[in-house]
Amino acid sequence: MIIDAHSHVHDPLEDHIALLDEAGVDKTVLFMTRPHPERARDLSELRKEMDRLRQALAGGGHLGRETARRELDAALTAYPDRFIGFASVPLDAPDVAGLVDRDVAGRGLRGIGELTPPPDRAALIEPVLRAATDHDGLPVVVHGAAPTTASDLQTLADLARRYPRVPLVVSQLGGAHWMDAIELVRDTPNMYLELSTASIVFAVRLAIAEIPERTLFGSDAPYGDPVIARLTVERATRSPQVRELVLGGTVQHLLT
Repeated sequence: MIIDAHSHVHDPLEDHIALLDEAGVDKTVLFMTRPHPERARDLSELRKEMDRLRQALAGGGHLGRETARRELDAALTAYPDRFIGFASVPLDAPDVAGLVDRDVAGRGLRGIGELTPPPDRAALIEPVLRAATDHDGLPVVVHGAAPTTASDLQTLADLARRYPRVPLVVSQLGGAHWMDAIELVRDTPNMYLELSTASIVFAVRLAIAEIPERTLFGSDAPYGDPVIARLTVERATRSPQVRELVLGGTVQHLLT
């Protein structure tokens, strides 16, 4: 089974399904989202959507959360056989454990994410990891590209070692700090590295070579393209057995 480990709700949903079909992807992990760059018809509209993204990455993820939640629920209801639902929680909430219990586990979702702590404040995810431990080690996905810093990646690795029952996924190959991300994930057994939006193919090839059983194919659609992301993994992976793990076997294991 081919599973895209990283995507966001599209508008309209049918466009996303068409992309998955074209890429030969069976299922995709789906995150709620405030910005919708796929709606933009010109550069001016895209700037507005990307401004929403910048606000979220700066710690304003609570803005528009209810709308994003409703969109995620609608997508999961419309295509339950194609979408695997994850939900984020506000990192500054006074009762993170209660939110995880109600809004993630209580809704039958499969994991937590994509979390977007502000730069140099990755320690804010610790209550989420504690709550995920209480729910049999729900997978937790954390944004890995800018504005995530090298210090944030080190903090994530330190936290992962404190909560070894929780699979902690760093997305976007750690962005500009991809070499640090590969080393930290390699040396931390419950960490995983999702490969979307890599700037160079060599980074994907090296990540898979270093941690073949803990790298995950992802597109970050609509920011990335499932067809290109799958082709990149296939070009970067010589072993058919490893390719099968990266393209879906590993994330399928995490979700069972």
